[in-house]
Amino acid sequence: MFLGHFALGFAAKRVTPGLSLAALFLAAQFADFLWPILVALGIERVRIDPGNTAVTPLDFVSYPYSHSLAMLVVWGVLLGLVYRRFVPQPLVFGVTLALVVSHWVLDFVTHRPDLPLYPGGLKVGLGLWSSIAATVAVEAVLYGAGLWIYMRCTRARGGVGRWGFYLLAVLLAAAYAANFGPPPPSVTALYATAIGAAALIVLWSWWFDRRRQGAA
Repeated sequence: MFLGHFALGFAAKRVTPGLSLAALFLAAQFADFLWPILVALGIERVRIDPGNTAVTPLDFVSYPYSHSLAMLVVWGVLLGLVYRRFVPQPLVFGVTLALVVSHWVLDFVTHRPDLPLYPGGLKVGLGLWSSIAATVAVEAVLYGAGLWIYMRCTRARGGVGRWGFYLLAVLLAAAYAANFGPPPPSVTALYATAIGAAALIVLWSWWFDRRRQGAA
């Protein structure tokens, strides 16, 4: 899952308007933002294996700290406490925790059985990635809904707020489409690209979201 995670971040703006879209993206994509860092440090492992599933050429050999259900609950609680300290509004803690854990839930639907329940524990997954058509359909519906909710609950205060949002929406879709292209040339290129993309998305979403406000 890729677009689906960002869809939940967009949608969560409706119930937690005090949180920046960047903060919501960080929560919804916490697992995937942490994962390349742990791979780069040698703590988690991935292998490039074209044909591993119809959708991705990656074999997620070991990622217990970024993608296990138990650890995502822990990360969600910690991130929720941080967010609530800086934005002491109702629902901030609960929505943050739900977004972090939602990453595992959506990945459970798409991944083959490689998602651990806890470090060293049983690995599960329903395997939606065995079908490109079904995967794209699910992601497209989620993404469309998330964008629609965000557009309904916020409005731009100028060109940056308007066009910054539109450009990010298009580029996220383009990045998703690129996933169906050739596999990355190496694991190093994979995690370097992932870290750079994560930083760009967080900064970009923070930049334009500051120039949007709640819809009347």
